[in-house]
This record gives sequence, structure tokens and C-alpha cells, in this order.
Amino acid sequence: MGSYATAVSQHPDAAVAVAEVIGQSLERTGERPGMAILFTSGAHVGQAPRIARTVREGLMPATLLGCTAGGTLAHRQEIEEGPSVVLFTARIDGVQPLRLDGPRLPDDLPEGTATVLVGDPFTFDAATFASSVRPDLTVVGGLASASPRPGGNHLTLGDETFTDGAVALVLPVEAGARAVVATGCRPVGEPMVVTDAEENRIRSLAGRPAVERLRSLLSSADEAGAERIRRGLHLGVVFDEHREAFGAGDFLIRSIIGVDQATGALAVSDTVPVGTTVQFQVRDAEAATVDLDERLSDHSAGAALAFTCNGRGSHLFGRPGHDAEHLVDGLDTTAVAGMSCAGEIGPVGNVHHVHGFTASVLLLAPLLGK
Repeated sequence: MGSYATAVSQHPDAAVAVAEVIGQSLERTGERPGMAILFTSGAHVGQAPRIARTVREGLMPATLLGCTAGGTLAHRQEIEEGPSVVLFTARIDGVQPLRLDGPRLPDDLPEGTATVLVGDPFTFDAATFASSVRPDLTVVGGLASASPRPGGNHLTLGDETFTDGAVALVLPVEAGARAVVATGCRPVGEPMVVTDAEENRIRSLAGRPAVERLRSLLSSADEAGAERIRRGLHLGVVFDEHREAFGAGDFLIRSIIGVDQATGALAVSDTVPVGTTVQFQVRDAEAATVDLDERLSDHSAGAALAFTCNGRGSHLFGRPGHDAEHLVDGLDTTAVAGMSCAGEIGPVGNVHHVHGFTASVLLLAPLLGK
């Protein structure tokens, strides 16, 4: 019997679907696992509390976390449409459930602790939460994406279901958890220092209007490159100014949300202070594939919990399953489970952020003797 397992059902009847995932989990990890994580999508979203209750009764996990999502990941699959129930189980002892009363973790978490967190996108202040995480902790998770309206998503923690805030599981240090955050962008042009900015508006880069810098980038690119820039332009903000050179993994990616031709300013999805080093970035399927593979190249894992943007999948790669397949192949494990998110949480460098378009993944070490 294994240490980790991912079970999945796409049956349209919620009762049958939950019975199938419980049966698969019992075969693979047995009853009373130390941790169970439940992802529910599609037509089953309204049945999420009932599904969670059935999992508790049928599997009797020590801890249970659940979230409703627009899509799910299981093994090599990404199920973007229709009903699906994914149940991840692990024979890990010492997992602690956590209901967040506000946008921060408790102050007494041990150094090196890893936390899996899911939150409601309408009521949980994920940005404030991420900025408050201590650098010696690891948090990976995402925001529920099943419903576009407040109160429409369900979060499960143990025998309780919530429609607001956030819930989490704190893993023991022995789980050997590590975070991988793949942004899916590649830098284009040259790094530049922000020389004039106010809040989220960048007026000048390296002493020239920001829009002028963008026009120069477009004019220097070939036709194919210019088209990629037009379709997938973002801005990378350097998170370690002490580096002498910057590569694909050295940036926090932010969206460019507006261009003011009259003033020459660019509006971005975050505050970028004067003196910050930035570089334009292009997001496309090729860049996202290379980025994910490079970040996985030095890792193996017993299991992986994946929180991917709902703008990836077939929207970015032209087909579902891309991220799941690369995780299974790159990590040499089929115990991959996760969800598509309305925002992903994970560390870049030693600082946590809320991301978009990323694959934020928590790797779990093989558990010997389980």
C-alpha cells in the first residue's frame, strides 16, 4: 500500500463519483490516512458539502481539506469541463488543520513548516496574506474558481464547510515539502530601472517614457516576435536587485493592464516603486513549457499538489493536460492532484505572492517505511 494516492471520478452522479474515489483511495492508501484533500468541480459543486461528508465517513481521514474549482488535475489529466471529483490522500502523521480568522498565519508555526491553503476569492485578502508570510515558511495554494459570485464556492476543513475566508493544512517538517512556481514567461529586451512612477502607473523607464520603451521593443522584434509581444506582454519585476544578471526565474510577473498614449505611462497590476528593475516579458505556450520543465529538472517527488491558473490549460497550450503531464514525467510520480485557480499563491525567492497564469506546486518527499 502506497504513501500517496490520487483518485478521480468524472461520473455525473455525485453519489457514484464520491464512492468511486473513496474506493480507489482505500485500495491505494487504506483507511484513516493522515491527510485527504478534495477538489470538486462542474455539476458537483453544489454537492460539495455532501461529498466531503461522505469522504469523512467512508475514509475517516485524520484531516480533510476541500475546495470547489472550475477544473481539476489528476495524474496526467486536466479536467476543464464537466463534473469531476479528485481525492488526494497521504499517509502523513502530524498534519494540523487551520481556519484563518484573518489574512495571516499564526505566529507560532515552526520554522520550515509548509502549508497548503485554499481561499475564497471574494472574501479572503490573499495579497495581504501572502505579503505577511515569514520567509522561513512555505505556503502553496490557490483561490476557489468554481463560481463567479460571492458565496458560490465551498471550502471544507474537517467536518465544516465555509463560503468565505480560507482554510489550510499545516504539514510537518518531515513531509519534506518544497515549492515550485513556474511563471511561464521569458524576458525580452533589456532590464530597465523605473525612473518615474506613481502607485501602479509607470511613467518612465531608464529616463524615457515607458510607452516609448515598449514601442522600441516592438520595432526591434521580427514579425513573429512582435506578434508574440502583442498577444502576451507582461512586466517582470526583479525580486533580488543584488544579482548581476537576470534570467527567466528572477522576476515576479505582473500584467500590463493599460497604456496611456497621452502621458506615455503603463499601468500594471501592482505597485512598482521608483528604483525597481523591471524587464518586459512574453508569455506563450513555448515559454511556459520551457519554464515549467526547467523548474522541475532538479526535483523528484513522492507526490505533487498543483494549483494552476485557469488561464493555462487549453487556453494557453491549445489542449488540456499539459501541466499535469509535465509534472508526472518531470517528477516521476503519478500522485499528482490539484485544481485550476482564480489566483495562485506561492513563493518567488523567499517572498510569497499572489500570482496569475502560474503553476504553483507543492512537492512532497517520498515517505519511507509507510
